[in-house]
Amino acid sequence: MTAEQTGVRVQEALDRLAGSGAREAGEALVRELMAFYDEGLSGMVDALPPSALARVLDHPAAAGLLVLHDLHPEEVGARIDRALTALGQADIGFIGFDPDSGTLTLRRAKASGCGCGSGEQDIEDTIAAHAPEVATIVWQPVPALLQIGSRPPTSARLR
Repeated sequence: MTAEQTGVRVQEALDRLAGSGAREAGEALVRELMAFYDEGLSGMVDALPPSALARVLDHPAAAGLLVLHDLHPEEVGARIDRALTALGQADIGFIGFDPDSGTLTLRRAKASGCGCGSGEQDIEDTIAAHAPEVATIVWQPVPALLQIGSRPPTSARLR
């Protein structure tokens, strides 16, 4: 389960509590639990040796918790790189991230497949777990390569 999925479930539970002060009580409960988890996670992160912390940072749910509690030691760019590495997406180029709009720009290093965006949902989900600051992913098109031959195509030669 990702941090994003958990957030949706918590919001749905709070929505069901609407009316007669129940919503406020639910929100107070969530705040108290978050403060408790924050303190506990902070102690664990501080106690982990660097090699163990590196393994934790590769786990999407654990990384999501650290981001949620502002305990993740890496900047957003490093977390995006970590997500792409975790997916084995060496063919994805990280073009840039605009923190003001939350827009991440990526480009495939080479044209592949049908161009229908297969696999992009997995990429977006993994990036969301590691870098929830990313609100939108923009895919730059792969530049077209011109093929220059030594003679015209067959149809042009037959005329």
